[in-house]
Amino acid sequence: MSRLRPFVLPAALAALLCAAPLAPPAAAQPRPPRAAPPTPLGSIFDDAIVRYQATQGLDAVYDLRFADAEGFFRQVEAGHPAHPAGPFLRALSTWWQILLDLTDTSNDAAFTRQMDEVVRRSDALLRRNPDDFDARFFRGAALGFRGRLRSNRGAWMPAAQDGRAAMDDVLAVSRRDPDNPDFGFGRGLYDYYAVVIPENYAVARPVMGLFPQGNRVRGLRLLSRAAADGTFMKSEAAYFLAQVNYLYESDYDEAMRYTRQLRRAHPTNPFFTALEGRIEGRWGRWDEMRTAFQSLLNGYRARRVGHTPGLAEQALYYIARADMAQGRYPDALRGLTQLESLAARTREDTYFEVLGRLRQAMAYDALGQRQQAVARYRQVLTMRNLGDAHERAREFLETPYPG
Repeated sequence: MSRLRPFVLPAALAALLCAAPLAPPAAAQPRPPRAAPPTPLGSIFDDAIVRYQATQGLDAVYDLRFADAEGFFRQVEAGHPAHPAGPFLRALSTWWQILLDLTDTSNDAAFTRQMDEVVRRSDALLRRNPDDFDARFFRGAALGFRGRLRSNRGAWMPAAQDGRAAMDDVLAVSRRDPDNPDFGFGRGLYDYYAVVIPENYAVARPVMGLFPQGNRVRGLRLLSRAAADGTFMKSEAAYFLAQVNYLYESDYDEAMRYTRQLRRAHPTNPFFTALEGRIEGRWGRWDEMRTAFQSLLNGYRARRVGHTPGLAEQALYYIARADMAQGRYPDALRGLTQLESLAARTREDTYFEVLGRLRQAMAYDALGQRQQAVARYRQVLTMRNLGDAHERAREFLETPYPG
């Protein structure tokens, strides 16, 4: 069955390599430090107080404690009211609320306003000093994230423009201190995805001429160094290493190692539980996969923070996949019917709604109910073609799914 769509176009690629400095695994809460003299880089993150506020706030974001994060980020804003760090950090909190359910667009406008403000403040700093390190870092990151959202919403050309505009800033940051694993994180993402995206997505190849050449091996090395030795980027690097090993390298041991690192650091974040469940499925460990996704479904029904309808759709889909793999087709159909009802809340077809409808048809085929199966396959062909659903539906219209 088709894998989840990653960030597939060059604009999204640029966004990936502009991720913000995220907190290392949670530990005992340190006392706020006293201010320290800045290093020669002159970055806001050389200020010990800002470093404390940012890491505590970003750790709260990863744990989905958005109100706590807002408090820390407002402290950064109050201390540096004209600096781009404040609105950027606050935008990351908004971004995670978007990421937990990409079918919900209610936070898009706020996120775009916040990142636009980051760009405005960065440009003001660069007019005074074209070499301002913070301005380059935050402008590149803001453009990347804005492009990432635009690509998720199908606005490919504006997304590509954002991604291309971010390149110079991102590469300049990595050159400024090449021995710093945090600053090398963005370059590592770029190096890796600049190779992998055109290999896997033909539609992206013509646009890749706008971007510098990548290096897959170096990209993985830089990401691994950030995950092992980074101060701010440890969790973010672990997240991307889990993703790329799952999606492109087919190294599920490595994917699980980084996913479990994230689960230990942020046990309340259901996003990482979902990734763990998908990896279990790649191993064919259906009971373990079902357990992971049942916990997400239970969290949604209990209205736990971050357990969104989008994650509930995903949970119902993967539980049904486990049921089908174990020959429990009636159970799978019950879950997929619940998925269909949940997905009706949105006007557009969602990824798991489309694949869920396809799975319904396959389950009916496996039960020998060909008429119901054909009706579902034909419904799939009227929906958006997500995850190669149309190709699979045509295949099984011609030859029934055997189960």
